Amino acid sequence: MQSTYRYLFGPVPSRRFGRSLGVDLTPYKTCCHDYIFCQLGRTTNKTIRRREYIPTERVIEELKHWLSSDGQADYITLSGSGEPTLHTGFGKILEFIRTNTDVPAALLTNGAMLYLPAVRQAASTANVVKVSPSAWNQALFTWMNRPSRQLQFEQVIDGQKKFRAQFDGRIWMEIFLIAGMNSMPADVEKIAALAKEIAPDCIQLNTAVRPPSEFFVAPLSRERMSALRHMFQPQAEIIAEFSTSHHAHVQANQDTILEMLLRRPCTATQIADGFGMHLNEVLKYLGNLMRNDQIRTQRKKNDVYYIAAGIQVVTNVTGSVSQVVQQFSAGSLKSASSAQTSPRFAGKTGRGMGDGRGLGGGGRGKGSGGLPK
Repeated sequence: MQSTYRYLFGPVPSRRFGRSLGVDLTPYKTCCHDYIFCQLGRTTNKTIRRREYIPTERVIEELKHWLSSDGQADYITLSGSGEPTLHTGFGKILEFIRTNTDVPAALLTNGAMLYLPAVRQAASTANVVKVSPSAWNQALFTWMNRPSRQLQFEQVIDGQKKFRAQFDGRIWMEIFLIAGMNSMPADVEKIAALAKEIAPDCIQLNTAVRPPSEFFVAPLSRERMSALRHMFQPQAEIIAEFSTSHHAHVQANQDTILEMLLRRPCTATQIADGFGMHLNEVLKYLGNLMRNDQIRTQRKKNDVYYIAAGIQVVTNVTGSVSQVVQQFSAGSLKSASSAQTSPRFAGKTGRGMGDGRGLGGGGRGKGSGGLPK
């Protein structure tokens, strides 16, 4: 992917879509929800206002260039760092993809805007539409999704049912399960009943395998998720972890990011800025590195830092850096993950991934668990 593309990113490895070319149609964190589990952090522009956030024709020009110079992907996905259906031209972009390439077009949406007839009509142009209901009533919808105040749960679900009735493509449903919120069998049974009414072609279960926007969001184990699969019709699948072993360019990017993290802790945004990559692309590679136990996370204030498994960050009681010990050199990347294991889930105190995002040692931002300013 050429760095001159402004609205396209990837193709990146996707747990759902293989090698996926992303199309980003909204400014960063422009969304009608503020999910507590969003990997991109808190929503900074929560809105249901639909407009042409970026020029539709410029997106199409970039797609034309990509199709003529590369054009190799399993899917072209309208996704990115916000809600794509807020862009008034997303239907025209889907139409261009369907008309000019055999690569299938996927719309990754939270499904909230499908209550609007114009959005349903535009979304019908996609090959696959992925929606994400994870609540069963207004109370949980408000707590987990933190939606725009104009959105109501019944309104959103009714829109998805109407879309199913008019859409002859495939609907994939991603259900995000959070420990202690919607993951008890009785809770999942209610979500499954709602999913049956929408009648998706495929149901996928997901959890907080990447650092969420809120520290209290805890993931489910793969075993717990496996035990809940049978409650859905069709039976749900757990989103598979993408293997990068046969994609040399992906491995190269992962190694480059790991080399950076062996030098100093960074946030995902810092990595993206440093390499000129799209944030979603960076998060894909960070997810692979975490699954391989090569990196861990720590939280400082509202930021999540990624740290190589072979790095120990030491701070004094005021939070300033007193010493950074690098236990492994950049030339020993392959031995770093085997020499020290950094568990993805930290058990009772971890509240998620890595070593509990700074909860280890002397607490968040202090003792041996702290981070440099």
